[in-house]
Amino acid sequence: MAKMQTPASQDELAEMIAAAEAPLALEGTGSKPIGHTVEGQCLSLRKFSGIIAYEPEELILEVKAATALSEIEKLLSQRGQMLAFEPPDYASLFAAPSAGTLGGHMACGLSGPRRIKAGAARDHILGISGVTGQGLAFKSGARVVKNVTGYDMPKLLTSSYGTLAAMTSIIVKVLPAPETEETLVFQGLSDVEAVSLMSAAMQSAGEVSGAAHVPGEGTYLRVDGIAPSVAFRRDGLIKLLARDAGVLEEGASRKLWQGLRDVKPFWPLKDHVIWRLSVTPSEAPAIVKRVQEHLDLRRYYDWAGGLIWLAVSGSEDGGASAIRGAITSGHATLLRGPAELKARVAVFQPQAPALAALSARVKHSFDPRGVLNPGRMYKSA
Repeated sequence: MAKMQTPASQDELAEMIAAAEAPLALEGTGSKPIGHTVEGQCLSLRKFSGIIAYEPEELILEVKAATALSEIEKLLSQRGQMLAFEPPDYASLFAAPSAGTLGGHMACGLSGPRRIKAGAARDHILGISGVTGQGLAFKSGARVVKNVTGYDMPKLLTSSYGTLAAMTSIIVKVLPAPETEETLVFQGLSDVEAVSLMSAAMQSAGEVSGAAHVPGEGTYLRVDGIAPSVAFRRDGLIKLLARDAGVLEEGASRKLWQGLRDVKPFWPLKDHVIWRLSVTPSEAPAIVKRVQEHLDLRRYYDWAGGLIWLAVSGSEDGGASAIRGAITSGHATLLRGPAELKARVAVFQPQAPALAALSARVKHSFDPRGVLNPGRMYKSA
């Protein structure tokens, strides 16, 4: 096996990529084995770690890409701030040693329950530095929000899974953390009733920051902010929705949403294949119903129904045919499964020919030799 390459500077990284004669498998801490296995020499970015600049008054943070998420969250909490896209921690899901790095989260485009209010990870990235597959160092964006000259490379590289460039530093905007939070709990709702209730809450003035439904357990709506506002919006939601609701206070509420964010309901299901479906919320219950006709599964909903989590067992293809056949729009990602399954099933939603052609052209413009994570997302790329 070839020796792992571990560059310590952007110049050294650029030289290694430019000199590569075989595929390179980019890796930070290895906490997110999402996608197909890349057959190539490991290029570790773990030395690109550390805080570059933090300007709490300006709500700006710049870090090296392999900076641990735990280090960033500790720093921000000391100033009452947060990463508003609520990055999930999949360590327990993947049996990984940690939640990983900010660069890993951006490369995978991962966002938690607060996405429905604060936006996705890509909406919070302001700038990025890195090295393309040609071995060319670049910097795009800056420590200001209004900087729109040229292509928006930070957003393009978010969710690219290291197939376009190796990130070395990232600039993100941060936001004040809420003073407190509460969660309304509704019992006994069917999937259809729960999605309808969550939709009504999202369209209200309640400023809901989390909306999830776990069948057999409850339907949850989170409100956060300053205490008087939370109480006012909580009472307004109960009146609007005209249903009996329990209330989780701050500590229990935070624990609940951390578990939903990190896919805790599926932690005991060690042998199940885990899928993540992004769909139109109103279509979610019907999609699940169609899938249930073919598969033995567990499920829960986040993002007011826009995100469906499925845990599948006893299916030869991990449920791929049934799940993708049930989706009329949106996409399904095979998040966790055996290596042999991922070797024969498309991990990411297959692209339409026109989109696949465009993706190939973008890949070629950044990485014409195809050395960066080839096949990580699609086997032909």
